[in-house]
Formats: sequence, structure tokens, C-alpha cells
Amino acid sequence: MVKKMLKIVEKMTKNYSPNFDLNKRSSNSIKYLIFHYTGMKNDKLAIDKLTNPNSKVSCHYFIASDGKLIEMVPDLYTAWHAGKSRWKKDNFLNKKSIGIEISNPGHEHGYKDFNKKQINSLIKISKYLIKKYNIKNTNILGHSDIAPLRKLDPGEKFPWKKLAKVKIGIWHKISSIDCKKLRFKEIGKFEKEFLNDLINLGYSSVYLKLNKSKVIKNFQRRYRPEIINGKIDQEMLKIIKSLKY
Repeated sequence: MVKKMLKIVEKMTKNYSPNFDLNKRSSNSIKYLIFHYTGMKNDKLAIDKLTNPNSKVSCHYFIASDGKLIEMVPDLYTAWHAGKSRWKKDNFLNKKSIGIEISNPGHEHGYKDFNKKQINSLIKISKYLIKKYNIKNTNILGHSDIAPLRKLDPGEKFPWKKLAKVKIGIWHKISSIDCKKLRFKEIGKFEKEFLNDLINLGYSSVYLKLNKSKVIKNFQRRYRPEIINGKIDQEMLKIIKSLKY
């Protein structure tokens, strides 16, 4: 397993971005893995932006449309991918995370499914990083988890359920039949309990106070992608209760 992981790193193309903090960080400071989509029309535009000093954005790893893996910032340097963000007690997650950008036009340019080659590459590099830095499954997040008021990525087409099956991130264990039975049923007096569970999971109470609907929509985007309406129902309560965090 270790040899296979090392081969992944050795085979990677390197196209370094100038956008990172110059001071090295400790490997012990890395506790989050953050997934993004590029939101650009094609690979070239995405890479151009990520390597343009004027853009002030970057990532540690970029996964192209054909699944090709490119290292853009070494792990021990802070890339500029998360921006203003919150999760649990941490703010501005750049310094404590590794960011992976996956080529996809995103919601603005014709959002589409992530292809098999991309996901295979994502699984390989994620497993390598999880093992190397001892990253917890509950700390494997999307940009929309940590910045729900301004981000939608990696979006509702991102295969969180598939990744959870190979121990990358978390997913609920409620059957589709049970989910449909509870869908749209009013939550009543349990709304406050659901919101507290959201905070315990990691979503920021600050963001909930500013725009509860957007936070709920991004929870749905990840855990209940079939219906994204910003409304709490019994299905969502059942889902969040089943998540192990």
C-alpha cells in the first residue's frame, strides 16, 4: 500500500503556483482535506487562474478532466483555496488544510458529473494524504461546508456517498426508502435540535445566524442532493442523527 501511494506522488506532474504563504508549516498543523470544483470552462482556464499571481488563489493538487493529477503547492506550504471559512472552532482554514481542485465548469458554466478518471485520481491522492497526515473522516469537507454563504462547490453531483464507502469522508446510513417516507414531513418542535446538530457536526453558528437557509441548502447539497430547498424536514433530522461525528 505504501509503495503504491509513493508511486502516485512520483508520477504526478508539477506545475507550481506562486500563490502560497512563504513560511513553512508543521505537518501536525494539517487536519483538513477540502474538495473544490474549479468553476472554469476548461482545464487550461483553471490552471491559468491557479498559477496567475494576480488571482491570489491556488490549491495543493489539481485534477484535470482526464484524471491527470498535478501538484501546484507543496503540502507544507499554505495554499490559498479556502478563503474566509469556518468549521468547528477553526477559522480561515487555509493554514490547517490541503486543498484539491477538480476540473468542472461548476454551476455558472454548465455543471456536470465528475468523471470516473477524476474520481479514481481523487481517491488515490486522498488516501495518500489521509494516511500521511492522519486526517479524520469528519474533517474531509467541501468548500460549501466551510464557506456556505458564498460557495456551492463541489456541489450536489459530487459523489460523497461513493467516497465514504472507501473511507473518505462521511455519509449517512438511512435507506432511500426510509428517506422518501420522511421527505417533506414537518419537523415541528425539533427544528432547534436539528440546528444544534448542524453546529455539533461542524457548521458555523455564525453563518447560521447570518443566513440559515444557505447553510441548510449546502447541508442538503452534500447529504440529500435530490432536493435542495433550504427547508428542514424529518428526513434531514434522521440523516443528521445517523452521521457519526
